[in-house]
Amino acid sequence: MTTPQKNPAAAGKNDRFSSAGFILAAIGSSVGLGNMWKFPYITGKYGGAAFFLLFIVCLIVIGLPVLLAELAIGRAGRGSAATSFVKAGGSKIFGRLGLLQIIAPFLILTFYVIVAGWTLHYAVQSFSGHLYSNKDFSGQFNSFIGGYMPIVWQVIAIAITGFVVVKGISGGIEKFNKILIPGMIILLIVMMIRAVTLPGAGEGVAFFLKPDFSKLTTESALVALGHAFFSLSLGMGILLTYGAYVDKRQSLGAATIAIGAGDLIYAFVAGLIIFPTTASFGIASDSGPSLVFIALPAAFSAMPFGAFFGGIFFILLAIAALTSAVSLLEVPVTFAMDRWGWSRMKSVLIISVLVLLVGLPSALSFGIVPGFTHMGSKNFFDWLDFIASNILLPVGGLITTLFAGYFWKNAAEAAGLKSAWFRVWLFTLRYIAPILVVLVLLHTTGVIRF
Repeated sequence: MTTPQKNPAAAGKNDRFSSAGFILAAIGSSVGLGNMWKFPYITGKYGGAAFFLLFIVCLIVIGLPVLLAELAIGRAGRGSAATSFVKAGGSKIFGRLGLLQIIAPFLILTFYVIVAGWTLHYAVQSFSGHLYSNKDFSGQFNSFIGGYMPIVWQVIAIAITGFVVVKGISGGIEKFNKILIPGMIILLIVMMIRAVTLPGAGEGVAFFLKPDFSKLTTESALVALGHAFFSLSLGMGILLTYGAYVDKRQSLGAATIAIGAGDLIYAFVAGLIIFPTTASFGIASDSGPSLVFIALPAAFSAMPFGAFFGGIFFILLAIAALTSAVSLLEVPVTFAMDRWGWSRMKSVLIISVLVLLVGLPSALSFGIVPGFTHMGSKNFFDWLDFIASNILLPVGGLITTLFAGYFWKNAAEAAGLKSAWFRVWLFTLRYIAPILVVLVLLHTTGVIRF
């Protein structure tokens, strides 16, 4: 008979982060695809630097307090994202509500590894030069995602992710991020230097860094807040889970600032890569996700040593995708270990297979299976993204703010905040964050429009 493992963080010597490893892993979770392919096009759509400044305000005022709350609940509960609320002293209802923070990352992972596979495919195609042999980049992309090859790359992406997670916390996730995050920083710098030295790049830099406050609206504010939540991995159980593996001596306040700074710097550098490149080659910066897989390959094809720089760019995307995928997989894996007492190996294998099976309709929803392609206004992939990102994540964040703000008696001690800062933090969680999160939820679901 298997004895349930009530504290996954105490499972063995490999299941504990070092101080630096924890921060790198959390940064790896936050610097995902969103900041490289979503942040530039929403910034382009909502006014450049003015929107970026608004994003900074949202990240500092709302994002960081909620991030600290998730880390503190995770460390106090020492369980999964679902059980930490109860183990930290909450009622059983929060355990049930916490299940949403297990479901959300699982659903996100089912389509996230598909896009991770796309980035791996494009990196190989770019370095080999095959990507640029046919100048119809739109046709190439649509042909690729409309076939069966994305499933192969989907399997490769989840296999890499599972291999890392099965190695444990310090032996797998921490080592993975300690190698990839510094490597990613180097590649980011290389790509930024290449981008800002392109002919005509100054126009893109000016657009990104010169504010136009006349373009700020209520809608742009809610989009900025929503992206701050998404880019920090809030509401999806990752930071709750990682908090369970953090040493009690770790300063959560310092870690919160470091994670927020890492996310912000990554977004800033991403802007200095995308906007100068789009300006140099006359590409619309608000053209959506197709910017990455259609417009930018066209730019790389016209650039000296474009195959090399294109390959670096897609390797960057792949690193961002895989570090986030590792974080997403760890959430349901920790839950399975905590709830059913499964070994880490068994948890990773079963959940990885489920991720592939649930993700198959998404992989097949770009033309190859009409039933998954035309489902009302969206295909299966887009519906899954909409439900997880626009509904489950804001609801997950709301649960965290309400628990920490109203129901958690030991919040100040767990967060390690002094009285003055604790009052500010508590006021934010009680009165500001819930209202704004509800507004984001209503806006992203189309209930209210501006």
